Amino acid sequence: MSIPRKNSLVLYKSHAAQVKTAGDKLEIEIDSGKTVNVRPKDVQLLHPGPMQSLKELTSQQGDVKTAWELLAGETVSLADLADLIYETFTPATAWATWQLVDEDLYFFGTPEAITARLEAEVAEIQAQREAKVAEQAAWSAFLRRVQDNRLAPGDEAQLQDVVRLALNQTSTSRVLRELNLTQSPENAHALLLKLDYWDHTRNPYPERFGLSIGPPGGILPDLPEEARVDLTHLPAFAIDDEDSTDPDDALSLEGNRLWVHVADVAALIEPDSPPDVEARARGANLYLPEGTVHMLPPRATQMLGLGLQAVSPALSFGLDIDPSGEVTNLEIVPSLVHVERLAYEEVEGLLTEPLFKELDRLAQTNLARRRQQGAIEIDLPEVKVQVTEGQVSIRPLPRLHSRNLVREAMLLCGQALGQFARREEIPLPYTVQSPPDAIESLPGLAGMFAQRKLMKPGQRQVEAGLHAGLGLDSYVQATSPLRRYVDLVVHQQIRAYLRGQPLLSSQELLTRAGEAETAGSSVRQVERLANKHWTLVYLQQQADWQGEGVVIDRRGPRALILIPELDLDIWLNLPERYELNDTVSLAFNGIDLPLLDAFFRLER
Repeated sequence: MSIPRKNSLVLYKSHAAQVKTAGDKLEIEIDSGKTVNVRPKDVQLLHPGPMQSLKELTSQQGDVKTAWELLAGETVSLADLADLIYETFTPATAWATWQLVDEDLYFFGTPEAITARLEAEVAEIQAQREAKVAEQAAWSAFLRRVQDNRLAPGDEAQLQDVVRLALNQTSTSRVLRELNLTQSPENAHALLLKLDYWDHTRNPYPERFGLSIGPPGGILPDLPEEARVDLTHLPAFAIDDEDSTDPDDALSLEGNRLWVHVADVAALIEPDSPPDVEARARGANLYLPEGTVHMLPPRATQMLGLGLQAVSPALSFGLDIDPSGEVTNLEIVPSLVHVERLAYEEVEGLLTEPLFKELDRLAQTNLARRRQQGAIEIDLPEVKVQVTEGQVSIRPLPRLHSRNLVREAMLLCGQALGQFARREEIPLPYTVQSPPDAIESLPGLAGMFAQRKLMKPGQRQVEAGLHAGLGLDSYVQATSPLRRYVDLVVHQQIRAYLRGQPLLSSQELLTRAGEAETAGSSVRQVERLANKHWTLVYLQQQADWQGEGVVIDRRGPRALILIPELDLDIWLNLPERYELNDTVSLAFNGIDLPLLDAFFRLER
């Protein structure tokens, strides 16, 4: 076609336009009535005119289908196609014809060359468009149901992007966008609850943090044959919570020697073996109220858990202790032990018996020495949250001598191992903690809470250093290799030393410990969030709950209140007469489960 001239019809940005003046630049009027200046190459000529006004472009009647059938597969100009359909070529029929091309069903191309599609192509396009219309209709119906808080069979597929957002597996959800809701895991969670697609028993936090909730895979080898010291003649006791399923430490006394027996996991799990790599990625066991997710395959616990068989393999740490409670020597041997499992509550009733009385004396002596060395004790309430078939129970953990007995024995072992490794120049990942900048002198729970906020985080390093919180000059975690990967690395290093094999370098230790710590940090965060989730579910199940809280912090009219029997802290507006460590009576007033908020009212 020729260059556009005055009063011709042109196509500009998919819209009809009339040329008002022509030259090096074209002045055109667009359908909004606005006049703009454009280059000739910015437009396509549809009809040479003359056209008086864009108002001439009215709808036209023509036989489109017959024209398409006659031309199927052929290419013609816009003028020829308009003439065939409308029996005339005018600005109005040119525009009507171009709209058919723009529709892209029967025809496609440019004003100079328009092709009529074949019948099969048209049928396919029509089917696709009908499917799209049906899909949009189904989507609109789905959104209406969501807005009405109801679902129909088959809606699950449309909700999956909401599920993925609730689990933090994507950052966007079409459903939330269409509903004008902020795209966040919490809002996705709330919508799924509102629709009854999830119920309150759905704990999203492990998946939200990318943690595996299935057992580790892989096949473990049999325990290798090797020389072991027979310590089965010594009474050995694995003391833990009654429902513990992974006993990995036990205690014995032999004269002035305290034996700390530890599950010999490194005898079975070698560095960089598939189970080792997976345990490193998991970091630690994940303890959830609904169950435990282990970092090692189940068979590891079955084979190595102390007291799960008549005789258990162990890596035993023999600590020679002088009358003042100081460790004078440490011997480490692969061993065989006969272990009896006891719950803390059982041991509490046995503390007057000679063996347990002596273990308790050693514990008290060690605790007193740590206090003299600046140990900082933070005694805040602890509870055990458990879920059985959707029902939540919360049990406060009492302050028992038996718990202190086990803790102090493990700390003695960790300190002695640190000193041993320094003397023998064995690289190990030490746990260190710098002293806090201040010591809180406030009494009661408020003081404990304030002191906890002042504590600095612990760190791993290959040089021995102070652990200020424990009051120890060196400390190595080594007594839970079934539960913590860093403990397993320590055992692998110690076993290599005992066998005279090459040791992991300091950098290798730091890399492995760092990977495990990163994963372990997520594990600890998920455990905290899961416990709070199930605590809120417990309150929902105990809708008439009433109890007491203790004021542990104040910010103007707002007070932070700790509820000891739930190990739950909440913010509440309180009158000024309530001071730190005051007790307040509370009544449950509801929850926001996705936001992990619990609401209470003050009972006067």
